[in-house]
Amino acid sequence: MKAPKISCKIEAYAAVTPSEDPDKIRTAISNAILDADYEFKEGSMKAVSRDLESLSKIQETIRKRKANRVYRRQLRFNASDDTTWFYLNKQAAFVDVIAICDEAEESPMGPIKIILHSKDIEKIIDWLAPEHLD
Repeated sequence: MKAPKISCKIEAYAAVTPSEDPDKIRTAISNAILDADYEFKEGSMKAVSRDLESLSKIQETIRKRKANRVYRRQLRFNASDDTTWFYLNKQAAFVDVIAICDEAEESPMGPIKIILHSKDIEKIIDWLAPEHLD
């Protein structure tokens, strides 16, 4: 399903340990977040996008796996004002698999933290992880 036109900012962060290749962390994030600008500094990789469509791969995975309840629960639990967030498994993302983590510790080398900002955060949650799948 095509992303609605909603003004938003999407940020993805992942720690880059000394034993990790920053390019591999960038690949992991880019496998999850499409069309983003990347920045590496001080042991961390950051990606930023202002296009909701950049979450389309995550949204498609949620639909295919019927994982909307898991993501919706996390998005609602972590919501505050116009922001919400969730974790993805960094190793899974590197091999092009989208897998949510309930806790940061579920991703042994650290997770990718996806942070969503929008005045219409509820509409984004409803698009990304709808209450009912078709």
